[in-house]
Amino acid sequence: MAEVLLYQLQEFDGPVLLNFPHSGTYIPEKIAAQLNERGLAVADTDWHVPKLYEFAKGQVSWLQATHSRYVVDLNRDPNGSSLYPGQAGTGFCPVESFDGYDIYDDGKRPDRAETSYRQQRFFNPYHQQLRTQIERIKNRFGVCVLLDCHSIKSEVPRLFEGVLPDLNLGTFSGASCDPDLASAAVDVLGNAEFSLVRDQRFKGGWITRHYGQPETGVHALQLEISQNIYMDEVENFEFQPKQAASLRQKLQELVNRLNIWAKNQRETMR
Repeated sequence: MAEVLLYQLQEFDGPVLLNFPHSGTYIPEKIAAQLNERGLAVADTDWHVPKLYEFAKGQVSWLQATHSRYVVDLNRDPNGSSLYPGQAGTGFCPVESFDGYDIYDDGKRPDRAETSYRQQRFFNPYHQQLRTQIERIKNRFGVCVLLDCHSIKSEVPRLFEGVLPDLNLGTFSGASCDPDLASAAVDVLGNAEFSLVRDQRFKGGWITRHYGQPETGVHALQLEISQNIYMDEVENFEFQPKQAASLRQKLQELVNRLNIWAKNQRETMR
């Protein structure tokens, strides 16, 4: 069997980069043999998120993971630090689902050596490419806006109480991007149609926190979308185009605003 590439990359001559670290579903055969039925179902995938942003192809740079987060989580600290200390979560090489169930057969969880291998084989090359794209864009425009694109089930009691808001914007409590950029994103996303929160349960994962360095010209935001507003999140994970139409329009407005903000920043730096 031919080896599956770690990511799909489309470069564009513009200041915005969309990143999709959790939309992949591929699991190499050796790892798949260690997983149980629940793990093989990859239910915690960020289902159909690239489809939501399809309009942006040819307007922004695009980096999309092909491998499942169950192989290695590209949005977790490789040193093992928790994103939300004291709260439930999943690790660098997840061994449980969001619901708290084992995803490995008995005795087959990855040990330290396996975790190190996965970091070298899967995590590091992806992040090398992500760094390359951020630097390429920043060198060209003086600024790079990174939008980390995610989704999650609307209800995951182990991770948060109640029903998740429709749109969850994370800016690491304002540390990962310029405040004017965060305000612009809120202006676009906040309306009566979709519920929106900023920097609540999802403040941004490791990617947002690690790469978002506005003082150097790199501005990172994470958008977590509740899956119940665009797909069947209960039975078959199917995309619902009619249900997703207004969301797609809102995301297009967001990407347009990010582009405008970044280009205005470039003008002020001249």
